Amino acid sequence: MEQQKKTIFSGVQPSGNLTIGNYLGAIKNWTALQDEYNCIYCVVDMHAITVRQVPAELRARTYETLAVYMAAGLDPEKNTLFVQSHVPAHAVLAWDLGCYTMFGELSRMTQFKDKSLKHADNINAGLFTYPVLMAADILLYQADLVPVGQDQRQHLELARDIATRFNNSYSDTFTVPEGYIAKTGMKIMSLAEPTKKMSKSDANPNASVGILDSRDDIIRKFRRAVTDSDTVVRYAEGKDGINNLMSIYSCFTGKDFEAIEREFEGKGYGDFKLAVGETVADCLAPLREKFDALMKDKKYLEDVMKNGAERANYIARKTISKVHRKIGYVGL
Repeated sequence: MEQQKKTIFSGVQPSGNLTIGNYLGAIKNWTALQDEYNCIYCVVDMHAITVRQVPAELRARTYETLAVYMAAGLDPEKNTLFVQSHVPAHAVLAWDLGCYTMFGELSRMTQFKDKSLKHADNINAGLFTYPVLMAADILLYQADLVPVGQDQRQHLELARDIATRFNNSYSDTFTVPEGYIAKTGMKIMSLAEPTKKMSKSDANPNASVGILDSRDDIIRKFRRAVTDSDTVVRYAEGKDGINNLMSIYSCFTGKDFEAIEREFEGKGYGDFKLAVGETVADCLAPLREKFDALMKDKKYLEDVMKNGAERANYIARKTISKVHRKIGYVGL
């Protein structure tokens, strides 16, 4: 039965503090998939070093990201949970696939352009070839489906193109992955600039709400959220700030926009922002409690990492062996 399940692969970088955008857009949705699919979830620490990291912080956040996965409900018995750098095949396949990726394709990647502007003093080769490593992450596990947001669609399309190019050259080797669009979860925008996506690397501490923020911090950030000069809680064009808050409230309560508008009829933005803050804080409290307990048991987290890496390495070795045989490398 396990063999018939489709494989889903995804990962989150252990850089910055994970936000409610990461939670609602990805991690929360993953928990609903673990019985229906063969799920492989990675802490992509190798991707994180395209931007300079403080080594001690990167190590700490790697543990934290894994603990967040589990605190959010991902069972390490049902899912393969591991750290990217513990599976050397990611780097090996990235080199192989890099030789089947065109310079022009990488030059068109919008994230490279965006990150180059943000980190003009460190435009390194890894930043440029990052999408090839992402393709390797996906293709290594013969993933059928990849949960993607709008900002990652271009990278998934490249992975599909690379897989197809390789398959056409050497016969079927890789599964060509499809994007998986979650039934729930919306794109969460910045609280300070609601036309921009909420980012864990935002320099403005009030722009994003961290999954692990304290209750007081969560409520304070929502109280300060940018809105507009209107006072009516309704979803409408031009009301980016309120639309974003309504989306967040909808994701955490399950209420649609019409129900939210009825609930806050006759009430002002202040009441609404407080309600959103308190709701988010209440919903995240059990996750934070589980996270704190997991972080006290470092040995258990390391056992999960080790077991996940063993499972991932087993799958990865089969793909690498097939790829290398077709390319023409001499096996031992």
